[in-house]
Amino acid sequence: MKKIEAVIFDWAGTTVDFGSFAPTQIFVDAFKRAYDFEITLAESRGPMGMGKIDHIRTLLQDPKIKARWFAQFGVEPTEKEVKEIYDTFMPLQIEAVVNFAEPLDGVIELMASLRENGIKIGSCSGYPTPVMAALVPAAEGYGYKPDCVVASDEIAVGSRPGPWMALKNVIELGVMNVAHCIKVDDAVAGMHEGINAGMWTVGISVSGNEFGATYDEYRAMTQAEVDERKKVAVEKLTKAGAHYVIDTIADLPTVILDIERRLNSGERP
Repeated sequence: MKKIEAVIFDWAGTTVDFGSFAPTQIFVDAFKRAYDFEITLAESRGPMGMGKIDHIRTLLQDPKIKARWFAQFGVEPTEKEVKEIYDTFMPLQIEAVVNFAEPLDGVIELMASLRENGIKIGSCSGYPTPVMAALVPAAEGYGYKPDCVVASDEIAVGSRPGPWMALKNVIELGVMNVAHCIKVDDAVAGMHEGINAGMWTVGISVSGNEFGATYDEYRAMTQAEVDERKKVAVEKLTKAGAHYVIDTIADLPTVILDIERRLNSGERP
C-alpha cells in the first residue's frame, strides 16, 4: 500500500490567521508609513505567498500601483524604495504576527490524526526568519508545532512560486518520494510551489487569502455571499494547478484518503 509520507502546510490563511490578515494589513501600513503612499487591502493580497521582499517588489511593479506612484512622486519606484518599505514592514510584522498565531478550527485535531497515521508535518511560509521566530513559539503555545519550519529567506535562490521551500521540507523530514507528499496552501503562489515540487497540491478557499474575510465576517455572510467569494477563490486556486480545493484544512482527511487511492491505482501528481 502506498501511503502519504508528509503534508507540508502554509501558515497564514491555512493553519493560522483566518483570512490571512496579519501580512496583508501590514503591507498597507508599511507603504503608508514609509512613503505616505496608499495601496488597498485587495491590492496587497495580489502576490500573497511570495517572500515578503519579493511581494513588495511585485506590488511596486503592478501597472496600476506604479502609475499612482509616478503620479505622486514623478519617478518610478526603484530597488531603494523596495528595501525601505521592507525595512518598515519587518518590525511592524514581527509585532503583529503573534496576535494571529492561534490555530484555526480543526488544526490541532488534524495534526494529532496525521501523527497517529505516521504522516510527517512540514511547513513553510512567505514570512522571513525574524517573523517566523516570533510566530512559531506563539503558535506552539496554542498547541501547534509542525515537525519542520522553513522561512522564505532560508532559500538563496528565492521563495515561491519556486519549489525550494517545499523541497527543503522533504530533505529535513527525510521523505523518500515527493509524489507521496501533499502541499497545502491558500495562495496562488503556494499552488505553483506544490506543482513545481512534484507534489499533490491542495488549495484552501474559505479560510485563506483568496476569500479574504475574517472568521467573524465569514460567519455573518449570507450563503449567497459565501458561495460567490468561494467560487472566485476556487477558480483562482484551480487555475493555478490545485489538484483539490477545500474550505479549510479540517476537510483534508478525505482528500488524503482519495490521494492514497489514486497512488495505489498508479496515478502520480
